[in-house]
Amino acid sequence: MQVRFGTDGIRAVANTELTPELTMQVGKAFAFLLKNQFPNNLEKPKLVIGKDSRISSDLLVQACSAGILSMGIDVTIAGLVPTPAIAYLTKEKNFIGGIMISASHNPFYDNGIKLFNAEGLKLSVSMEKTIEDFIANNNHPLAIAESAQIGHLHPGDKEKECYITYLKELIGTDLCGLHLIIDCANGAASRIAPHVLRDLGADVTVLNAQPDGININDKCGSTYPAVIRSAVLSKGAHIGFAFDGDADRLIAVDENGDLVDGDTQLYILAEYMKRKNLLQKNTVVATVLSNLGLEQSLNKLGITVKRTPVGDRYIAQEMFEKGYNLGGEQSGHILLRDHASTGDGLLTALKLLHIVKETGETLSQLSKNLSKTPQYMHNVRVQNTSCWQHDTEIANVIKEVEEELQSKGRVLVRASGTEPLIRILIEGEESEALENYAKKIAEVITCSCCS
Repeated sequence: MQVRFGTDGIRAVANTELTPELTMQVGKAFAFLLKNQFPNNLEKPKLVIGKDSRISSDLLVQACSAGILSMGIDVTIAGLVPTPAIAYLTKEKNFIGGIMISASHNPFYDNGIKLFNAEGLKLSVSMEKTIEDFIANNNHPLAIAESAQIGHLHPGDKEKECYITYLKELIGTDLCGLHLIIDCANGAASRIAPHVLRDLGADVTVLNAQPDGININDKCGSTYPAVIRSAVLSKGAHIGFAFDGDADRLIAVDENGDLVDGDTQLYILAEYMKRKNLLQKNTVVATVLSNLGLEQSLNKLGITVKRTPVGDRYIAQEMFEKGYNLGGEQSGHILLRDHASTGDGLLTALKLLHIVKETGETLSQLSKNLSKTPQYMHNVRVQNTSCWQHDTEIANVIKEVEEELQSKGRVLVRASGTEPLIRILIEGEESEALENYAKKIAEVITCSCCS
């Protein structure tokens, strides 16, 4: 059996590639590593596990739990919760680690495993590599528990309520008078998001919150923002929020139906936090994908932008090491380090709503001074995502496009960390030409990597 971590945990087709057997081995290896980090723990160590709404999630939760219990560690089952709930509970409720069974925005037939340490942070690359080696080599004996020391299962209803209470108390804002439309992607936000927003006084219209195990992310949620846009315009709502399958990221729509992506959210949050002297070191952490216009607009406010590779783990690492408290991705992963250890779509929505209520401005007004550079993105499905890196023809066509763009744009080609895709980003002043540039590169990648 083989397991490979990508940029956001393990992700594969459930029950064929990500099998119950493999999932149990991951649970055992993770439990073994954590248990050895807490050898003098006076109480029996505990792990917390949550899931999204995929049909395979119950299967994998049970398999993972079995592996952990066999190592003498108790398991608390949090049930259907957003990924950030697991990160929060792990840190605040003295669990030695947390596990989320989810494949985020992927279709229902995929599933995944996200692992968190006791601080609610995603595992380091070195720890992931250790787990891979444990499973691949079979030469690291994992000392299972003696019969009397096998772990117990515990319900997690109280823990789930703690997360809900935390969000409501954190925002402390009366949302009365706001009509919100939320798209829960038939995923992990389906129960919690409507509950929290309504308890805070908002008038909430809920879309896609009837998960059946198969409809998660199915033409809905953050990867299909046209759905929420149409609803906001037709109902005259103030704001629309669309979550992904595990609700760790958010795409918003303003009152005019315009998209408020992660870059725009970062701008609104950064401007507000700087004005309130809350932005640590006057710095925002973004990725190489973030729009050049975001950087230029924030610079005008006296805010520095630090860029990392794609993946919220790299953003979190940069923030933790350098002491920054705001970062995020264009895709809607926003990290508010003062309040959470990982991206939290519902927390981000609440912070945006707090700013709207406090300032009396709409989302469109709050982002009016953000000027973005035109971008075009194109994905190429390939068999081997590393095929392009040392290919001369691909390198030549990228160089050719860069020369045509000169200093007025940029080209970014990278492999997806979660899917068999090569992603192409072209950014420049002449928006009409960007698609042609991207297709030009895509054709060469297709010929080189798909033949």
